[in-house]
Amino acid sequence: MPSPNNFESTPKVFYRPIDVAIRWCNLMAYETTILSATSFSPPTLAKLFPQWPCLHETIEIIRDAIVNHELPYGVLGITVAPGTPTDCNLTTIRHTDLKSWMTHHYPEQRPAFLFGPSKSDEKTMSIGTYLTLRADKDALEIELKNTKNTIQIMMDDIRNLKSERENLNTLIDLNSPINEQNKGSLLIIIGALIETILGSTQSGRRHSIFDSQAAIVDSITAHYHGVQGLSKRTLDAKFAAARRSLPKS
Repeated sequence: MPSPNNFESTPKVFYRPIDVAIRWCNLMAYETTILSATSFSPPTLAKLFPQWPCLHETIEIIRDAIVNHELPYGVLGITVAPGTPTDCNLTTIRHTDLKSWMTHHYPEQRPAFLFGPSKSDEKTMSIGTYLTLRADKDALEIELKNTKNTIQIMMDDIRNLKSERENLNTLIDLNSPINEQNKGSLLIIIGALIETILGSTQSGRRHSIFDSQAAIVDSITAHYHGVQGLSKRTLDAKFAAARRSLPKS
């Protein structure tokens, strides 16, 4: 019994029995050698090609199917009535008739020249295809790694830029001109500091050694003599205005 053929060949409209045997036995690579035989009878094929027993066995199967009217046949592609004598070298079988016969009598046999590639063949991947896909996968993994590194560097740059922006905003706030709102806030802060320095705890303990605004002014002018903006007159005026800016308790 021939084995399923996975060899892909161009389908024909009709085949001679020897053509069917060559394709069914997966011997297309040796077609020229086989067709050079002087006769395609099973005994001759068995003698000439003992290494391929499938060849003469398949010829016997086909001839038996024709004799028993299981397989329609013809001459040079033209179907004839069952039992019509024909020259064995001119006997032909139509592709559609051969496919129907094989489907009915040999359903487990699905040679590619009749049924096309099997699903298992379609799933088969050549080593060249595998290596190409593997190389593409490796290249994509390297590209992905490089992209991740680039993204990480960009994220670090973004964090650094945010930090620089915050520092710049702080410098802008510190160096921006004092407007009326900022001036009012500074006076309140200064006033609160003076009141705290001159104040005492609930138990009566003083917060500092200074017992008056004048004592604070004298200490500052003594430590920063000649510094612009820290004269006694300026300090007295500023401190007085700062204490007046505090909310009334």
